[in-house]
Amino acid sequence: MSKPSLARGTRDFGPSVMVKRNYIFDTIKRTFQKFGFQPIETPTIENLSVLMGKYGDEGDQLLFKILNSGDFSKDLTQQDLEEGFKKLTHKISEKGLRYDLTVPFARFVVMNRNDLVMPFKRYQIQPVWRADRPQKGRYREFYQCDADVVGTDSLICEAEIVLMLQEILQNLGVKDFTIKINNRKILSGIAEVIGVKGSEVSLTVAIDKLDKIGKEKVEDELRERGFSEESIVKLQPIFEIQGADSQVFDKLKAWLKDSETGLKGIEELEKVWSLVQSFGLENANTQLDITLARGLSYYTGAIFEVKANGVQIGSISGGGRYDNLTGTFGMPGLSGVGISLGVDRIFDVMEELNLFPDNQAVTTKVLLTNFDTEAEKFSLPILKQLRDAGINAEIYPEPAKIKKQFDYANRRNIPFVIVVGSEEMQSGELTFKNMISGEQEKIKPNQIIEKLK
Repeated sequence: MSKPSLARGTRDFGPSVMVKRNYIFDTIKRTFQKFGFQPIETPTIENLSVLMGKYGDEGDQLLFKILNSGDFSKDLTQQDLEEGFKKLTHKISEKGLRYDLTVPFARFVVMNRNDLVMPFKRYQIQPVWRADRPQKGRYREFYQCDADVVGTDSLICEAEIVLMLQEILQNLGVKDFTIKINNRKILSGIAEVIGVKGSEVSLTVAIDKLDKIGKEKVEDELRERGFSEESIVKLQPIFEIQGADSQVFDKLKAWLKDSETGLKGIEELEKVWSLVQSFGLENANTQLDITLARGLSYYTGAIFEVKANGVQIGSISGGGRYDNLTGTFGMPGLSGVGISLGVDRIFDVMEELNLFPDNQAVTTKVLLTNFDTEAEKFSLPILKQLRDAGINAEIYPEPAKIKKQFDYANRRNIPFVIVVGSEEMQSGELTFKNMISGEQEKIKPNQIIEKLK
């Protein structure tokens, strides 16, 4: 008999954890709906033709591929094996687990375009999978909570993303956080002025690792990717430009004065800053970060990343604008922008900062005791009344001594117990016990309902 185990990078979630996770999900969902987003779901499994090529070479390698059913190797030749894993993959695997929710969303939009009202605002809360190296705050299976708007290039959408992030995190009790914002056009402009136009992807993939590996190793990676010493020297302002956002904007304009694309990116971000202020959000926790790259290759405009300060956990949210993601599915020119919140990382942040409300472990509010068949029969209508009143209630499922039932309530963190014995059945007044304070009183069922409500 084999010993049960979990696949690396995955976890079980017991009831005490799930009530906290649901608290996060519900808080995020309420905010998404408040801002006019509608729910959708897409399948766990997507065709690799949908997924491949959308996340860059590194992303493609992190896709979990699913072997074809049956004898997947029956038609393979020695030449197929010698051609390497990339070509071999396509011959033995046609499907994979979704890497994120954005690319499946783009496919959904194209396939349902005649039924959708544009601009279309959707939110989606589902798990995704990445064949990454598991570590603290990074898992192979994790949930994402996405909100996207497609069918408009209005920068109001970017400003509303800032507002949504503010509201979600503050409602969760995360007060100290930074919303880092950049624009891919600025990064393209930087590529122009340092003389590597056309190599934006290699540049952004390297720069995106700055927080993790530091300036010197980023420069080493750029050399490995073929960047000249002259280009690396010209790139130095990206590591040096600092100050208040307005100062960074001014320094950027001076550096990128010869790049029309770069100046357009600066203009767009200045507009986002202005719109956020127009919404009346004074302390937006925003920061212009020109080293922010977001490695995903489909971003074309604003890019976002959110970091909770004071904890050793990576970004808890990220996103950006993509002007032609649906173009790969035969529907060019449809602009969109969105964000993704990592529930697992948000959970870890809230645990570390002790931000979950105390009552989140409570699912059942009141327990009815069960001493014998007669008491059980008497209690069932009361149980229904409690539930009809919207009160989470349960009855102990079998006759037992009162100590055992009280112990059960305490271990389950059930705050109230209704004792139904022969005396209570005769008088019609039930013993209502507060398990936290130990106080108890005898009152009618309707009075108990009023107290619990």
